Amino acid sequence: MPPNPALLLAAKGVFAMTATTTAITRTAVLDDAHIGDIRGALGTIRYGDIAARPTVSLKLRTLLAIVGPGLIVMVGDNDAGAFSTYGQAGQNYGTRLLWTLLLLVPVLYVNQEMVLRLGAVTGVGHARLILERFGRFWGAFSVIDLFILNGLTIVTEFIGISLAASYLGVPKVLAVVIAAIVIVAAAFTGSFRRFERIAVAFCAGSLLLIPIYLMSHPAPGQMVRDFVIPALPGGSGQLSTVMLLIIGIVGTTVAPWQLFFQQSYVIDKRITPRFMKYEKADLWIGIVIVVIGGAAIMGATTAAFAGTRGFGNFTDSAGLAAGLAASAGQAAGVLFAIALLDAAVIGAFAVSLSTAYAIGDVLGLKHSLHRGVRQAKGFYAIYAALIAVAATIVLIPGSPLGLLTLGVQVLAGVLLPSATVFLLLLCNDKAVLGPWVNRAKTNIFTATVIAILITLSVILTASVLFPAISAHQIVGIMIACTVASVLTGGYLLLRAGAGRAEPVDRTGQDSWRMPPLTMLAAPAISAGRKMGLTALRAYLAVAMVLVIVRIIEVALGH
Repeated sequence: MPPNPALLLAAKGVFAMTATTTAITRTAVLDDAHIGDIRGALGTIRYGDIAARPTVSLKLRTLLAIVGPGLIVMVGDNDAGAFSTYGQAGQNYGTRLLWTLLLLVPVLYVNQEMVLRLGAVTGVGHARLILERFGRFWGAFSVIDLFILNGLTIVTEFIGISLAASYLGVPKVLAVVIAAIVIVAAAFTGSFRRFERIAVAFCAGSLLLIPIYLMSHPAPGQMVRDFVIPALPGGSGQLSTVMLLIIGIVGTTVAPWQLFFQQSYVIDKRITPRFMKYEKADLWIGIVIVVIGGAAIMGATTAAFAGTRGFGNFTDSAGLAAGLAASAGQAAGVLFAIALLDAAVIGAFAVSLSTAYAIGDVLGLKHSLHRGVRQAKGFYAIYAALIAVAATIVLIPGSPLGLLTLGVQVLAGVLLPSATVFLLLLCNDKAVLGPWVNRAKTNIFTATVIAILITLSVILTASVLFPAISAHQIVGIMIACTVASVLTGGYLLLRAGAGRAEPVDRTGQDSWRMPPLTMLAAPAISAGRKMGLTALRAYLAVAMVLVIVRIIEVALGH
């Protein structure tokens, strides 16, 4: 039995048993509901369980109990916006952008592995860590960005719900209202396990994409080639539109809300460093499902529209369902609409929780699905308000729903470098992660990803300013960005070498938890780092404005 929660609170933190001893130690956990048994959808692990798992059966039972955070965050990633973005790629360009999914697999894993590590080790949400370690200015930026982008993302989920309902012949108002009630009711049960069981059931619904793919009879040989051979379809006059779509794919596949959601959900599920390898396995399960789903959508829509008048003329997800029905039969169209509805609901679950967790963390509200509504009124009020506002916007006549769906995915891609920079800095903060700080290869990979993301946004910016930009000019931009990245990386490596950082002692990882936040020394933020963060923020602000301009141009047909 877990100890009395009242005894777990202290003036500067929460007391908790470590994974390898029954001694009581201080940790930074902010809500005592985040300490106790792991009650997952598929199993339970008792609080303080330090038993070995020597057999395959015991390891499998432990994995089943842990499964949830990685699965939900990844399947939630294949949401209504993803259906629209991947479907647009397939309808307009065939499978020629399929390579983007394969390249994003390591990005997905490394980013989400870092946040699950932060969650399990610190017990503090992503937004609160940024606030505490970088100050109110940057903390406010991260939360405001998240709140606006997440709010718009939830609207896209209800757009997906309304489009699916329209195709299935269900009145739009009825479908949106019922979906909103289901999404709110699932979280308001006052039981973490009940919520996770509902969420996992919706995750299983994402497997409908496999029979849809098979029914459409795609060309597997072409798909294999397009998975491994990058290509930029379209002529020079279309490159800006293609780049817009590529960044949209990046934004829908590796979205900033995922960082905030998984860290907080790992904390709420009470996962500790002892079970890190099981949570990594959970993450890989989710990644495999999300890539299969994205590839299935691209492959199915390519087969459905190839050689038809609809090829190159994407409208919306309902149009995708109609095209599949015309090509592969009515059952394929109906299954696609049901899969879209399922994806929108699981996406709304994850994105709404991401926001409620983050705001609860920053404002010091009780924020746990283990608590009932009366015990965490603010947390549940934020969650319900997000759903209510999003549903209302979708029901307003004349709302630019198609424009909003594409815009949200692209904006997510543009903002991702900023989110990844803060993630990288936190994962190198020894006061925060102790023996769990990043290894050199993780830092190099993540820095490379940030450089690539910034390069993509520079190309997009250039293509907006100069619509007739050629492929040779894009290659020139890539070379210039690569040279700048190498020089910057070399400078940072020289500085790191001059600092002669001591090697990290990684012994006792399983039992190490971050001390209470008030016990941590304030981090030293150099003038160079401040200048770098400010320059990145200023550039991304300009890029966001240009993205909005380009989206409006696309909507007007220019």
